[in-house]
Amino acid sequence: MNKIRSGRKARLAHRAAPPPINPAAPGQRGGQYRPLSDSDCQNIYNAAVRLLSELGMGEVPKRLWDDLTAAGAVDLGNDRLSLPPALIEDCIDKAAKTFPLHGRDPNRTIEVGGDRVYFGTGGAAVNTLDRSTGLYRPSTLQDLHDFTRLQDALDNVAWFTRCCIATDMTSEWDLDVNTAYALMRGTTKPVATAFTLANHVAPLVQLFDIAAGGDGEFAKRPFVKAHISPVISPMRFGEDAVDVTYACLEHNIPVSCITAAQAGATAPATLAGFLAMSLAETLASLVMVNVIKPGHPMIFSNWPLVIDLRTGAFAGGGGETTVLNAASAQLSNWIGLPSGVASSMTDAKAIDAQYGAEKAMTSLAAALAGGNLIYESSGMTASLLGASFEAFVLDDEMHAMTYRALRGIEVTEDNLGFDAICGAVLGDGHFLGSDHTYQAMERDYHYPSLADREQPQTWADTGAQTAFDRAKTRVDHILATHQPEHLSADQDAKIRAAFPIAP
Repeated sequence: MNKIRSGRKARLAHRAAPPPINPAAPGQRGGQYRPLSDSDCQNIYNAAVRLLSELGMGEVPKRLWDDLTAAGAVDLGNDRLSLPPALIEDCIDKAAKTFPLHGRDPNRTIEVGGDRVYFGTGGAAVNTLDRSTGLYRPSTLQDLHDFTRLQDALDNVAWFTRCCIATDMTSEWDLDVNTAYALMRGTTKPVATAFTLANHVAPLVQLFDIAAGGDGEFAKRPFVKAHISPVISPMRFGEDAVDVTYACLEHNIPVSCITAAQAGATAPATLAGFLAMSLAETLASLVMVNVIKPGHPMIFSNWPLVIDLRTGAFAGGGGETTVLNAASAQLSNWIGLPSGVASSMTDAKAIDAQYGAEKAMTSLAAALAGGNLIYESSGMTASLLGASFEAFVLDDEMHAMTYRALRGIEVTEDNLGFDAICGAVLGDGHFLGSDHTYQAMERDYHYPSLADREQPQTWADTGAQTAFDRAKTRVDHILATHQPEHLSADQDAKIRAAFPIAP
């Protein structure tokens, strides 16, 4: 009798446990949502090419001007440089279409391009939602270290870009160095950062070499990509960012060239006009990269941003952001380039209903449209001015549901379940407990760890917790137990001896 009870208890425990595998891991395929027709894509592309050819780019730095004109760009005579259609198309042909974003742990490497979808992070939040007061305060270096190791434990965040600015750093060099160190110490996922100045790139590559195991090792398998905005809307280059681009290409650092125009401010308020100009600007970055170094890994990061035209305030949520970023992903994939878009940029300050609605709507649309890398999608709040620890774990669960939606429905002879249906109808009259059900449970279903599915009375009896309460508990657990040291003692000592690492 005891053996029977113990066997039943074991079976119940096994069934209650999460599936042994993730039913929908990062990298599911998108492309189902197409807000633009093929003719729409062609017309927007044609307008973008015309802008680059007839209006051209302004404020082109001398070094880049010389390289572009040598490749076929034309001086328009008004300090603007035309990028002819043939040059644009040649650079599209040369551009890398797929490439790996390496993790220092090879098992965490992801392949970018095609229709694979990965959620990650981004942003430069100057504020962090304080876990004690529930109010925002300036972000610190300690916050960045804690965010890095928190997301290191989250399976559905595929790569990590520094999500906050350490406002307690006293110089640009200290900021860049300590940001890079936090990424090396806290995670082995693919990571990204920004280089404030071009002369910061070479010394920081030395830091990455130490983490990679020796001189020159980082360039062989670069596990850091650079976030750069070499084009400033509307339609001009930014000299400092162009210099950083040259330095990154020299050191074999993959780049995410980000266009971040704002509808009604630095770009047209009409959505079609916005997409045309923003596409033109991102194509200008692509031409720049592939003239300097053909085929260098570049994420075509066309990020449509929106302002509230009543107030001029940035609006990270809403229907316009939803459709624009989905359309941007569709356009990039239509051209055949690895796409990056920004989504899940809620304007909410608190972790509330507005937060949930804006994040879910914008991130699902971007994924369904096939955005390869979906930036800003984890942890960001307050129109990108804030970051939240609790938001990170809530967003991680949201990503799991989105990946499951992208996986779709597999129709096979076994999944159609003819024999299982017959067996249930002619047998017990239900499907509970059948092997067919157990197999589906293990293979096809995502079981949330934070969402509450209990009966109201059970929920009340166990403390009537909100999603934020449960997220807070999980953050507490991860930060208390996940203390990764992804640098050896020797590597850490070498970095500290060579660089001004804050205590």
